[in-house]
Amino acid sequence: MRTASIIATAVPNEIGLIEACFYSPDMSESIIPPEVRPKPAVPAKPPHVVAPSPTAPHGPQGLGGLGGGMGYGGVADRAPGSGHLGGGSTLLGYIGIDTIIEQMRKKTMKAGFDFNIMIVGQSGLGKSTLVNTLFKSQVSRWSSAWGSEFKLPKTVEIKAVSHVIEEGGVKMKLTVIDTPGFGDQINNENCWEPISKYINEQYEKFLKEEVNIARKKRIPDTRVHCCLYFISPTGHSLRQLDIEFMKHLSRMVNIVPVIAKSDTMTPDEKNEFKQRVRKELEVCGIEFYPQKEFDDDMEDKNENDKIREAMPFAVVGSDKEYQVNGKRVLGRKTAWGVIEVENPNHCEFALLRDFLIRTHLQDLKEITHNIHYETYRAKRLNENGGLHPISANDTQESNL
Repeated sequence: MRTASIIATAVPNEIGLIEACFYSPDMSESIIPPEVRPKPAVPAKPPHVVAPSPTAPHGPQGLGGLGGGMGYGGVADRAPGSGHLGGGSTLLGYIGIDTIIEQMRKKTMKAGFDFNIMIVGQSGLGKSTLVNTLFKSQVSRWSSAWGSEFKLPKTVEIKAVSHVIEEGGVKMKLTVIDTPGFGDQINNENCWEPISKYINEQYEKFLKEEVNIARKKRIPDTRVHCCLYFISPTGHSLRQLDIEFMKHLSRMVNIVPVIAKSDTMTPDEKNEFKQRVRKELEVCGIEFYPQKEFDDDMEDKNENDKIREAMPFAVVGSDKEYQVNGKRVLGRKTAWGVIEVENPNHCEFALLRDFLIRTHLQDLKEITHNIHYETYRAKRLNENGGLHPISANDTQESNL
């Protein structure tokens, strides 16, 4: 019986793997290789999907590069760890991973946003007016629950007013926390303690909801995300009260210092005062937001360095409109003309607005949750060896 010699011929199939076809010397006994099917059509890439690089390592017809470098019998002959799907290999078709951003956007828009801002400073510095100007609506306590017959309190009080504002289909629950009476007494010793107590109470309320066995799907967030501290435009230096307040609270809340009613100073006086304030804060070891230690990368550092150099923002607030060069603008009218609130040549209100709302609002919330709240949480859990879960009745009582 004659033994036929076997010759193996490698034939690539449509997925880049190798098939062996066997032939005997007698052509009539040859095994016909399977018919090669045409490659499936690759979906067209949307314009935003980057075209594959000609230098990228990939196989001739592989699924995401799986066929590249395959030897006979489907054994890989490339070095371990070289191009694979997890290492940034080029996709041959559109998958749709980028739609997760749109999915997140829709889900977040349905839930809405919370933002809680506290305003602290002496009476008469235009705190309520500035907040109204920031959000272009009447959101301060003066326009909500307080009348014009308001009397100066004898001690520091905490007044919170909430509104739901909507723009472009995005809803945000804005809570403005005012502190009437701060810095208005003859003896202002420890006048920051009610404010510190309020901030910690909001952390405690959130913590109790977190450790509750049957906790809510979405815990109400009443934590203070930002504290606007108003500095009097004296043109000289910070008061001792300013330094003590920021020293005690800079580690528990995001403090953003602003110079109120900056139109009472000349441009030279304003610049000198800003430099003096920055120097005093540095000497006293007071860190204001954005803190250098929380910069994520060089891009954040470069952006935040510009903001830190511009702080404290010298601002002017007004909710009245005037006609200037044929346009209606927010401003304050004086004997010399109209001071335009949103004109960067007149004041730094536009910088403050863009910083607080358009670029750093989400970061303010994240720093509050990941840094300040976590610091409080770790301290509380270490005090009692852990916080015991609370019942539904306790939750209702705490909400009252």
